[in-house]
Amino acid sequence: MDVKTVCLGLLTFGEASGYDLKKHFEASFEHFFPVGYGSIYPALAALAEEGLVSCQEISQDGKPDRKVYRITAAGRERLSAALDAAEPGHKMRSEFLATLYFSHLMNPSRLGAILSHRLADLDRLLGHLDACPEQADWPAGVRFVRGFGEAVITAAKAYIEAHRDELTGAAPTSRESADTERTRRATDWLPM
Repeated sequence: MDVKTVCLGLLTFGEASGYDLKKHFEASFEHFFPVGYGSIYPALAALAEEGLVSCQEISQDGKPDRKVYRITAAGRERLSAALDAAEPGHKMRSEFLATLYFSHLMNPSRLGAILSHRLADLDRLLGHLDACPEQADWPAGVRFVRGFGEAVITAAKAYIEAHRDELTGAAPTSRESADTERTRRATDWLPM
């Protein structure tokens, strides 16, 4: 699913500015579909150009006009068609995990810093979810996605906390012997 389709979906909840949509992304999507202003505003401009959203400019004192978007009937049709045609996969790309895969080659203090940063990031994501507590009147899909995100983030945090010492444990006296031993242990299972 692309950013334009998600923006159309979010606009079914009501009219919104690009800023409003960014806040919605942060509160609801950031744990699985991070999007910034650099993606939202071009998506809204393209949707408006295609007639899938309308845009109203609202004057503000001492500030630039605020653009508020509303989904059109054509936008609802496009969204419905996109949802009907969707074959959603579940992809996960994690630079964090890719880096940790090679932790046997890294300095333990650097690993500790990486793990601490990731824990802080997970706490931040949980904070976004906590700032927008689940509401009984939310559609079932919204509640499901929020709950799924909270479960995944909480499990990731618990796993890191329970296993971080396996990566950052006491290193041998020599960095070279530590690297050699880590590489040997980490590659013993690899098929050759």
